[in-house]
Amino acid sequence: SGLGPQETRVDEIRRAVAAGADEIDMVINRSAFLSGDFATTFDDIVASKEASGRAHLKVILETGELGSYDQVRRASMLAMAAGADVIKTSTGKIGAAATPPVALCMAEAIREFADATGREVGLKLAGGMRTSKQALGYLALVSETLGPDWLTPERFRLGASTLLNDIVLQRR
Repeated sequence: SGLGPQETRVDEIRRAVAAGADEIDMVINRSAFLSGDFATTFDDIVASKEASGRAHLKVILETGELGSYDQVRRASMLAMAAGADVIKTSTGKIGAAATPPVALCMAEAIREFADATGREVGLKLAGGMRTSKQALGYLALVSETLGPDWLTPERFRLGASTLLNDIVLQRR
């Protein structure tokens, strides 16, 4: 949930990496972020990135709870500036978090960040995707916004556990 003490979360990350994890997911502290305490949110991400070492850090924004596209963009830029390797819409535990407007907002932030810094950050869309047609729409959105080079597992992923059911039905 992103609400645990930073020391506990950082210790969990270190233990996971020591056990062989090569990717770490962390959820931003939305209470801090939404109250305008961006420094705490930034520091949490920096500490998590440092604890991750060589493992890729995916920073989950839980966009469905941020309230506006401005907040999604702000959280995206903050996470990337703090060292996120990938920004992710959601844990998938809330309703619709990955929507086309949110995906576009995050992809545009990634493009702007890459243009300004030269550092390419990945995008993972999760939460609310149910059909293969939706997935194809997101592939087109990312390709058109970030370019076809982003359509690799290192730079773009769909978190869509319920999407598998639709794919199975499509094959039948």
